[in-house]
Order: sequence, then structure tokens, then C-alpha cells
Amino acid sequence: MMISKRSFVKRVLLSVIAGSLLGAATVQADEPRTLFFSAIPDQDESRLMERFGKVADYLTERLGVPVKYVPVKSYAAAVTSFRNDQLQLAWFGGLSGVQARMVTPGSQAIAQGAEDPVFYSYLIAHSSTGLKASDDFPKEIAGKTFTFGSKGSTSGRLMPEYYIRKNLDESPDDAFKSVGFSGNHSRTIELVESGAYEVGAVNYQVWDTMLAEDKIDTDQVSVIWKTPAYPDYQWTIRGDVDASWGEGFSEKVKTALLEMDAPELLEAFPRSKFISASNEDYLPIEETAKAIGLLDE
Repeated sequence: MMISKRSFVKRVLLSVIAGSLLGAATVQADEPRTLFFSAIPDQDESRLMERFGKVADYLTERLGVPVKYVPVKSYAAAVTSFRNDQLQLAWFGGLSGVQARMVTPGSQAIAQGAEDPVFYSYLIAHSSTGLKASDDFPKEIAGKTFTFGSKGSTSGRLMPEYYIRKNLDESPDDAFKSVGFSGNHSRTIELVESGAYEVGAVNYQVWDTMLAEDKIDTDQVSVIWKTPAYPDYQWTIRGDVDASWGEGFSEKVKTALLEMDAPELLEAFPRSKFISASNEDYLPIEETAKAIGLLDE
């Protein structure tokens, strides 16, 4: 049977296209799956991108698979993305880590900063309040305007609220003239410094870092109290990563984190180094959150 020139050209073109698609599919199938990680947005997004872009490069090199940092808009979004397997690894705060592991069976806390077992929150106040630093809880904050950080923040909400309830015998809504949620620690400092709120709660490391960078006007805002110590940030990984990347992958990720020693990477957190962590380390956070109604029993 004779084949027309047009039919012949058409068959050749279809063959080439099919071959190209098959080749692309083969390449794609051979490419390792990307590991996505994120972090709670405890500071502005541009600072987070700067902090974690280099970490993604480090993990890519150490793990031998593509690793990508994905910014999220809120603490709740970080937990939801982790639960939905849009993230397989996350740098959580104490409370958000507990929440993420509760809704993602099998997930594990694998590493924390050397500073994280002994973490603190600061209460800060605008100069107009006349409040000064004290070792005793400042009960004079009652009746003033107050801002937390994010609703899901350990250092910016959970632990400060626990001590407010303990010392004032009232919920924040009853104890203060008004209560706000700034969304992150940097914003809390800005709002109290400007006088938009009289008092606020903030992560001590964010305060100390911004103070060292000369980004706080201490004539306008100052630390008036420091909480007792509690466990906070940690790396949490999904329990099904070995099924996706091979047996022992979770341990490989943990080892890469524990051996992260480049100053420019550690300064991004900021942490002096990472140490092992476990879910049990964060039982005090879980119990505190349940006690004040932030977690279901």
C-alpha cells in the first residue's frame, strides 16, 4: 500500500513527539522527589527567605535529593501544610510542633537548638507605662493594652498567657483593656515601641538579635519581665519519609541537622548548634496548652 508523502511526514512527527514525551517521562521518573521544608513565620518573610534558602542548599548537598524551602503565611498554615504532606520537614515552635505531630501520626521531633530546652519569653512595655524591669511578675500590666505574637506561638502566646493567667487569675481578655495578635515577634516589638500597644510578649532571641542590630529604640520600649524556662523550637519530620526516600532517610536528615556547623547557617536560626530531640521533650508544652484550652484533651 502506498503511503502519501503527507501521511509519512505526519507519522514521523508523531513518532518524534511520542519519543520526546517518553524521554521526558523517563527523566522525570529518574529524578529524586523534592523534599519540602518550611518554618513558622516568626519574623517577616524576607528575613525568613534569607535565613532558610542557604539551609535548603546545605540539605540538598548532604541528603543527595533536591530540598526546597517553602514560605508559609501563618503558624496554622505551617501545621496544615505538614499534615497534608506539602511539607515533609519543618522548623516548628514548641506549640506548633505539638499540634503538627498530633494531626500527623508517626511524625517525630528529631533535633532542636542547643538553646531550645531552656527558652524564654520577654514581656516588654512602652515607656509611657512607667513599668521597669523586675524579677517579679509585673501585675501592673493589668488593665493595659496588650499584644501577643501569633495565636499559635509558644513564646509569643502560649507561655506568656500561662503566666498571665497564673499571676492575674484572669484570662487575657478579662485582664487587659484590649488584646491583639501581631502575627510575629518583630511586629510585636514594632507595635509596642510605637505605642500602639502598651505591653507585649516576645521571643527573647528575636528581641536580643534586633537589639544587637540596633533595631530597637530602648527609650521607647524595654523588657520588664522574663518567664521561667521552657522547651521551644524543634525540627519535626513526617513518619513516612523513609517510604518515599528509602530506609534510613529520616536518620540521614537528623544526622545532617546535628552536623550543621557552618556559622552562616547556624546564625540564621540563631543557634549555636543542633542537638537530638524527641516528642517526649515537648510534653510540658502539650500539658500547658491543654491546661489553658489551646489544645483539645
